[in-house]
Order: sequence, then C-alpha cells, then structure tokens
Amino acid sequence: MSEIISGFFQAIDLIVNLDPEVMQIATLSLLISLAATIIAAVISIPLGGLIHFYEFRGKRVLIVLIQTLYSVPTVVVGLLLYLFLSRSGPLGYFGLLFTPEGMILGQAILIIPIITGLVIAALGGVDRNISDTLISLGATGFQTIIQIVREARLAILSAVVLGFGRAISEVGVAMMIGGNIRDATRVLTTAIALQTGIGDFPFSIALGIILLIIALIVVIVLNLITAGLSVEAQQALGGPRT
Repeated sequence: MSEIISGFFQAIDLIVNLDPEVMQIATLSLLISLAATIIAAVISIPLGGLIHFYEFRGKRVLIVLIQTLYSVPTVVVGLLLYLFLSRSGPLGYFGLLFTPEGMILGQAILIIPIITGLVIAALGGVDRNISDTLISLGATGFQTIIQIVREARLAILSAVVLGFGRAISEVGVAMMIGGNIRDATRVLTTAIALQTGIGDFPFSIALGIILLIIALIVVIVLNLITAGLSVEAQQALGGPRT
C-alpha cells in the first residue's frame, strides 16, 4: 500500500513540475485524437445526414451495421489497418505505419461509425412536426434539412465529443499502428501499458491521472450539452412552468 501512495505522490510531482516527457506524451495524445475526431466529424455528419434524410433499399440494414461497429474490438481495426499499411499492403507506399498520421487514420476509422450512428439518432430525435410545419409554410427540402440540423446541433456536438472520448482512450489501434515509439508515437494509453509493465508506477499513475482529467472534461462537456438540450426543449414548449 505504501508503494501505491508513494507512487501517487511522485506522479503528482511529475505533473506539477510539468515533466517534459509526460507533457510530450499528453500533448501528442490530444493532437492525434483531436485531428482524428475532426476528420471523423467531417465525414460522419454529412454521411449521417444523407442516411437519415434519404430513403433507399437496405437503409435499415446499413443502420444496424453502423450500430454494430460501435463495439468493434480496437485490435481488429488495428490488425486490418496494419495489413493495409504495411510495406506489402495496398497502402504501404504512403509509409503511414508507425507514424502519428497512421494513428490519426486508425482512430478516425474507429470512431466514424460511432459519430455517424449518433448523428442519425440525433436527427431522428427531432420532432417530426417541425418538418411538417416547415413544409406547410413553403420551405424547400434543403431549407427543411438545414432547420432540422439546427434543431439537432447540440446532440450532434455531443456525438462528436463522445467520439473524441473514444479516440483518446483506445489502445489497440494506437499500439499496433503507432508502435509505441518514444518521442514519436507514444500516447497516454500505450505509455501507461508500457510503464506499468516495466514497474515505473509513478510515471504510469501520472499519465493515468491526466487521462482521467481528460475523461472528466469530456463528461463535463457532455453534461453542459445535455443541459443545453433541456433548455432548448423547455423553450420549444413555451418555457418552464411557474
């Protein structure tokens, strides 16, 4: 028990003194996950909108497939990407294996189904009376879509935040595609696994604390978004009753 307590205080010291290696790992983790989330959002939001607004054969099957991919094991994604990005793979020419860019690609692929599915759910949660009212008032199809997206914007933002949380906390893709190379592709999750394995508990605890702080920030942001949704719902109903 004393070893755990001692490791905890040493970890706090590393964070307070802004240990260069700890800060480098944390910064790289944030940059990679933010980049992956932005790329995934740019793809997922329009894709989710297309799937929601347009009817086509196999739509329900596609939505079920997207929802199934929510829980796809990260090591499976990592394995498939490794095969594609290795020198003998079809994308080996680009040299993305064991690079931050390859990790960004892997995390983006991992969270695209999550954000897409949640965007579809967010758009589907908008009151149908809104679209009916807009159409009756002479709004075009494009204007109706824009207004529905505006109504669901906080829920869509929530989906993006959840995607970021998934990206920064995953380890399978980061380990297999990044290779956990010091000062190059080592991120919070892979560094924690490595340092714990070699017995450097203070360093592992320091990184774990940072990861928990980031998780806490994600939860706070989600709660703020949820609060915003509640306020908008009350305003739509004419405000809170007194």
